Amino acid sequence: SLGFQDVLSPGRTSATSYKKLQGWYTDQNKWNEKLYPVWEEGDPRWKDCWKGGRVTAKLTTDSPALVGSNVTFVVTLQFPKCQKEDNDGNIIYERNCTRDPPASQDQQVYVYNWTEWVNNCAWENCTSNHSQNIFPDGRPFPHYPGWRRRNFVYVFHTFGQYHQTTGRSSVKFSINTANITLGKHVMAVSIYRRGPSAHIPVAKTSAVYLVTDLIPIVVSVFQKHDRNISDSIYIKDSPITFDVKIHDPSYYLNNSAISYKWNFGDGSGLFVVSSSTTSHIYTLQGNFTLNLSVQAIIPVPCRPVIPTVPLPTSAVTTEASSNSDSSTTVESVEDNPDEGCHIYRNGYYSAGISVVEGILEVNIIQMTSIRTTESQAENSLVDFVVTCQGSLPTDVCTVVSDPTCQVSKSMVCDPIVVTDECLLTIRRAFEEPGTYCINITLGDDTSQALASALISVNGGSSSGTTEGVFIFLGLLAVFAAIGACVLYKRYKQYKPIERSAGQAENQEGLTAYLKNFKAILFPSNTEKNPLLKSKPGIV
Repeated sequence: SLGFQDVLSPGRTSATSYKKLQGWYTDQNKWNEKLYPVWEEGDPRWKDCWKGGRVTAKLTTDSPALVGSNVTFVVTLQFPKCQKEDNDGNIIYERNCTRDPPASQDQQVYVYNWTEWVNNCAWENCTSNHSQNIFPDGRPFPHYPGWRRRNFVYVFHTFGQYHQTTGRSSVKFSINTANITLGKHVMAVSIYRRGPSAHIPVAKTSAVYLVTDLIPIVVSVFQKHDRNISDSIYIKDSPITFDVKIHDPSYYLNNSAISYKWNFGDGSGLFVVSSSTTSHIYTLQGNFTLNLSVQAIIPVPCRPVIPTVPLPTSAVTTEASSNSDSSTTVESVEDNPDEGCHIYRNGYYSAGISVVEGILEVNIIQMTSIRTTESQAENSLVDFVVTCQGSLPTDVCTVVSDPTCQVSKSMVCDPIVVTDECLLTIRRAFEEPGTYCINITLGDDTSQALASALISVNGGSSSGTTEGVFIFLGLLAVFAAIGACVLYKRYKQYKPIERSAGQAENQEGLTAYLKNFKAILFPSNTEKNPLLKSKPGIV
């Protein structure tokens, strides 16, 4: 006769030495093959075991799991097209999916009407069916509320042991890993559909999970002016934020004291902090190796002191040589124990990063209106004089938005060549009078920064001139990687021009006022797509 190991993990060697998992049984037990038939893969009976097609199963896990924590598995049945499980556990056809919909909205088209089956024959009251309400090892189904509506039997197998339960189309369960050896293991599951005389196989699947003694960690890195967060290239003299996430879905470390020891690789020394988030400024260019060590001190129940009883004097014969120390001993449950009531676990992270020069700040230092010809009278031209700090830019983008800086009206981008000093003049055309939000972004391969301002443009004829005074208080902001992607789709409509001594001193009906618009420009960080292209600019 077959055993559980033969059925659930054929071809695999069963664990010969293992610690017992709570609620699990050895896979050397016998399998009731008559009540739970065993089909090999490729058996033609699989094609006919379910009406309408083949059922598949998906098994997921939240592994890796730190030893001592719980690892959770979720198995979900995926039915053939147009089939689903209703609130009573029946399998029905979805409405508006089948060729022959029900005659009325109240009528269901059943694949399996288990409700009627249960109502017609209360399982334990039917002599012929009473013996069917058992698992493959002969143990009875648990009679918790709604057990008759759980129409599937799930049998799990791992680490030389099995677990069995009933359920509906999805089952979730967890096991503690304290008694599971470190390394990768396979969790296999076989699912049966309950039947009146025998239970029918419908699906089987498996998944690999990992038990480790190292704390699983993930480090996210963010820098304000970084253009590409995935290239491991960061900007000198700008803070870099490191955020550590510990993978602990079962909250095993909730009551632990956790410390983070950082070595940024630039000779600045070691930093030990209790916060999962820290920042660092690299003041030198070059390549550096970042190292992080996370330590958790986990409280555990203390084991009682177990004294050893000294042997009687008359009994000390040949055994005395093997028990030369008859003093009291203490048994310890902990790894690296400290006072016997907690253990240490560690996690490690290492990464190589590059630090380069980047654009750190952008300022608009002057805005000047330009006199237009009769043919251009309908447009108002403004020159923006822009400076920056850090590396020299290779491209510029100008975005014109509504006064809230949230709705983009137009955007133009172009490559630029700055050989010495970061000082350039950008000319922009405004077709209609009104108040506008202006975003000017300078960027290079690795960084970008912007300055923003509000400007009021008044319409007027070309014959009039207006003297204007412009005062600017720059606002530095950040574009994330999405903005960076959009920036690459450019280089068409308008070109920045260098400041010219021959520009007309007369100015048209234009008045500009500027403020510190940090609160206006980015209220709760709600700026919406400031780099969406619209109409081409007028040079």
